[in-house]
Amino acid sequence: MSSDGRGRVRVERGAKRVRVVFAGKVVADTTRPLLVWEVPYYPAYYVPRADVDTSLLVPTGETKRSPSRGDGVLSTLKVGDREAPAAATEYPDSPLAELRDHVRFDWAAMDAWFEEDEEVYTHPRSPYTRVDILPSSRHVRIEVGGVTVAESARPWLLFETGLPTRYYLPKTDVRLDLLEPSDTVTHCPYKGRAEYWSVRVGDEVLPDLVWSYRTPLPESARIAGLVAFADERVDTYVDGVRQERPNTRF
Repeated sequence: MSSDGRGRVRVERGAKRVRVVFAGKVVADTTRPLLVWEVPYYPAYYVPRADVDTSLLVPTGETKRSPSRGDGVLSTLKVGDREAPAAATEYPDSPLAELRDHVRFDWAAMDAWFEEDEEVYTHPRSPYTRVDILPSSRHVRIEVGGVTVAESARPWLLFETGLPTRYYLPKTDVRLDLLEPSDTVTHCPYKGRAEYWSVRVGDEVLPDLVWSYRTPLPESARIAGLVAFADERVDTYVDGVRQERPNTRF
């Protein structure tokens, strides 16, 4: 493990096989990825240059500066007629020696990422994040604008490292008449694909206040079909006690 002097970047050797796919081609395949925490919340993958098909990299002649990683040299990834402009970054003279001779691919610009033989979404899974989902008999009530929109004595509590407890409730314990489907979809590398609803209370519509994982990833199967509310934006009562609204990046 290493970091710059201010602790902004942490670097560790990963143990998983990682493959990067673009335009139907595996452009990188490694069993020795680096996990690099550029932000505190989750890591990025850096792939050894020797495990990248560098014939697909076209230098742009441009660089971008990182205070902790140094000057990043940009390349466009080109496969056939498809391009991902400036999607590959290298730090050949980085003050973090581990990053030299590695390539960072822009996650969203790629078509797919695999950890071993399982596709992973949004960002790499952190080895320091754990998700526990436990049945509970706590009484949970959700209010929006003074209106009770959900009430249950059979919640499932989801504990995820670094995040507040989330209360997943059966749909039969939710005022579904107040929910309006949203077009929003998000992905979580630990839980899978989430769909969203907005909540209408009187004349007010609060967008994307509720989400559910219809078919979660296997490790989170217990929350399949249940719904959770954004506790940051609603009033949550547990066993009659109003919970403090969490302050999160969400």
